Amino acid sequence: MPSQTPLEKRIKRHVIGRQKDFFAVAAPGLEPLLYNEIISLPVSLAGVTTVQGGVEFTGPLQACYHANLKLRTANRILMRLTEFKATNFRQLIKKLSDIPWELFLNPGTVPEVNIATRHSRLYHKDAVSTHFKDIIERSLSETASSSEEKSASTEGAIFVRIVDDRFTLSLDSSGMLLYKRGIKTHHPKAPIRETIAAAALILAGYDGSQVLVDPMCGSGTFSIEGAFISRNVPPGWFREFAFMKWPAFRPRQWAYMRKEIQKEFTAPQKQPRIFTSDIDEIACASLEKSLKKAGFSDTIQVSQTDFFDLSPAFISDRPGIVTINPPYGLRLGTPKETHALFGKICKKLKKDYQRWRLALIVPEKHLLKKVPFDLTPHTIHHGGLHVMLLTGTIR
Repeated sequence: MPSQTPLEKRIKRHVIGRQKDFFAVAAPGLEPLLYNEIISLPVSLAGVTTVQGGVEFTGPLQACYHANLKLRTANRILMRLTEFKATNFRQLIKKLSDIPWELFLNPGTVPEVNIATRHSRLYHKDAVSTHFKDIIERSLSETASSSEEKSASTEGAIFVRIVDDRFTLSLDSSGMLLYKRGIKTHHPKAPIRETIAAAALILAGYDGSQVLVDPMCGSGTFSIEGAFISRNVPPGWFREFAFMKWPAFRPRQWAYMRKEIQKEFTAPQKQPRIFTSDIDEIACASLEKSLKKAGFSDTIQVSQTDFFDLSPAFISDRPGIVTINPPYGLRLGTPKETHALFGKICKKLKKDYQRWRLALIVPEKHLLKKVPFDLTPHTIHHGGLHVMLLTGTIR
C-alpha cells in the first residue's frame, strides 16, 4: 500500500477522523418526520435537534453518507465548515484565507456560492460571492501539486448564511436535491415531490406490509416511494451525491457500506401489494419503464384505468392505504373544473374505500369543506405553495 501524502494525512485527521456538524434541510412542516428518520440511522449521533427548516446533528463522516442515502424526507444534507464574524471585506478575506479549503474541495473546483443575508453590513451578495470564489481558487491552486488536474470544475456548492454580521459556512454534500431519486423517465405537470409523497405515506401509517393503491398515479411518485419502503431500499440507492467528489471520499468504504445495506433488501412478494393506475396511457408506459430500471416491476402492478371505474374490492379483500394527488390548476384548466373533480373524488372514496387509510393532497384550502369524512390536516410547503395533506381513515 503506497504511503499517504501529507495532504491525505491531514484529511484523515481533520475530516475523516473527527466528528462533524451537519444540517439536514426539510420542507417546512416535515421537520418532526425528518428528526425521527435521523435518530434511526445506523450510526452514532449527538446533538440531534429540530430547528426551523430542518434538523441539526453531529456525527462521523459516515453519518453524512447514511443521511444522503437513507433519509426519505430530507431535501439536502449540509456539512458545517465554520462560523465567524466579519463586518468588512478585509475581515472577510482574512477569515476565508484561514480555512483549509484543500481538505474539502479538489484542485480546480470553482464551487457555486449560495448566500442568504439578514442584518449584515456585507449585504452585497455578488461581492461576497466573488471573494469566496477568488480565495477558494487561490487556496486550492497553492496546495495543488503540479501533477494534479487544474481545469475548472463547478462541482460542489457552498452555502453561506449571514445574520447580524455572523457567517455560517456549509458544504453541500448532496448535489441534486434529494427528492431526485434517479429513477423517473416521465415528469408530468404538477408532480408531487418524492419527499412529500414519502412523508404522506409515513403519516398515513404505511410500513410496506399493507396493500397500497395509487389510482391517479401520474408519474407514480407514491407507488415508487411505497416500493422503496416495502423493499427496504434506500431512496438514494440509484443516484450519486456531491460528497463522492470530496477529497475525503473513500470509494472502497462506500462500496462496502452499500454492500452491507443491500443485504437488508427484501425480496418482492409473490403477488404485488402496490397497485397503481392512471387514465393516461403514456404515463403508465413511462412508469413501467421507470419500474423496470429500478427493479420494482415485480413490486408494483400498473394498469391504465380510470379511477372512477376502479373498485378496490377487486384488488384486496381487506382495507389498505389509498393515496390521491388530484389534478388541479393547469392540469384541468379552470377552478370550476378543479372543484367539481375534487368533489367527485371524495364521493368515490366515501362510497368504495370505507375503512381504508387515506393520504389526500388538497391543493386549495377552501376545498377542505368538500371532504365528507374526518381526517387529520398537515400543512406542507410544496413547490412554493402551502398545500394541505389529509391523513386518516375513511368512515
